[in-house]
Amino acid sequence: MKVSVVTPNYNGSEFLKNYFESLNQDSEYIGEVIIVDNGSGDSSLDYIQNNSFDFPVVVIKNNENRGFAPAVNQGILKAKYEYIFSLNNDTEIKKGSIKPMVDLIQDDDVFSVQAMMLQANNKNLIDDAGDEYNLLAWTKKVGENQDSKSYQEVREIFSSCAGAALYKKSLLEKIGLFDDNYFAYMEDVDLAIRSQINGYKNLLCPEAIVYHIGSATSGSRYNEFKVKIAARNNVWTVYKNIPIPLKVINFIFLLFGFLIKYIFFLRKGFGSIYLEGIKEGLKTRSKLKKVNFKKSNLKNYFKLEYKLIINTLKFLKK
Repeated sequence: MKVSVVTPNYNGSEFLKNYFESLNQDSEYIGEVIIVDNGSGDSSLDYIQNNSFDFPVVVIKNNENRGFAPAVNQGILKAKYEYIFSLNNDTEIKKGSIKPMVDLIQDDDVFSVQAMMLQANNKNLIDDAGDEYNLLAWTKKVGENQDSKSYQEVREIFSSCAGAALYKKSLLEKIGLFDDNYFAYMEDVDLAIRSQINGYKNLLCPEAIVYHIGSATSGSRYNEFKVKIAARNNVWTVYKNIPIPLKVINFIFLLFGFLIKYIFFLRKGFGSIYLEGIKEGLKTRSKLKKVNFKKSNLKNYFKLEYKLIINTLKFLKK
């Protein structure tokens, strides 16, 4: 079974050689690679045009940087295959990684499968083995900076990181694609929450290895753009996915979580930027499409709340 690889690109020419060469090693499982170019001003498109690959390459050209979420959605809608492999341009995939992901996603209750993302500059350390989300509205990379040998078994995760994750196109069409409004950051967590509300689960596949540079497009770990957008998107994620009864129950945790984050960014010199993001999220939340509450999903909401509690307890223990 072949996959459609979907990759947004914005001035990523320096990464494309390693990216494509690594994909060539798994070409028997790749039906097509869809590059969604967000108005790059470098030689990205020239590189693709002047090189040959072991699979068809489709290029979607945008006149501006539309962001990660809208670009991936463009690729998904264009894709010919059922399995969508969302993959960052600043990655290299290890040979033999696609097949075990495809094998895992065959189960009807599996929504997504994430590859084990390792650090490109230290290939023994984990970059991301799945994302957690808790009652404080905080996200956390699972296993970050830990030895990859500590994660050898397939395990359920809260959210797959869309930098290296396999999805079913049919389920994406059923529950909705990535939210275009997000531009970037937390769009995969938002999607994961929706998947769980609808009764699906997300898995980590440790056999699938992807080496990731990280922050190649957006810059440093903390900057004004990332802090503001992430804060806004965090407000949106709570607003659109969590029903009112759970908002009431979790209010103190949410308030405490946003307050601690503000203090954290205040100390790093981004306090006012973080508040701007919160305010923007509150002012613009009405444009979002909220998840409709269905009684048939009540059991799934209890499961979701349980996971949020467990993730909070795990965080507090550290």
